Amino acid sequence: MKLPIPGQPVRGSKSGQPIMALLDLLGRNWAMGIIWHLYNGPSTFRKLQEYCESISPTTLNKRLKELKESYLIERTLEGYVLTEQGKELFELIEPLGGWARKTWAKNFEKPRS
Repeated sequence: MKLPIPGQPVRGSKSGQPIMALLDLLGRNWAMGIIWHLYNGPSTFRKLQEYCESISPTTLNKRLKELKESYLIERTLEGYVLTEQGKELFELIEPLGGWARKTWAKNFEKPRS
């Protein structure tokens, strides 16, 4: 699967609107989990592999490469870290996680009529 790039066709969008390219990237296995984990600080490949539990080294390498090529993470002497854009993205998405937990998930706690 090639890197989703704004302006080029991506999953779900022939026009490649930037939001669709971003959602294609973030919808890939473990992409959001890696971003979520790195918001807490630098992490080595091994720590990321432990955090992602069932991820294969091949998939983790691929995801890290995609996230680096998308300017969301970078490699430093301390390990992988979010770029400023990556931090900004996390801070935009994090409230969505709270809403999903506090509001949306409650719909599934009660029986449907």
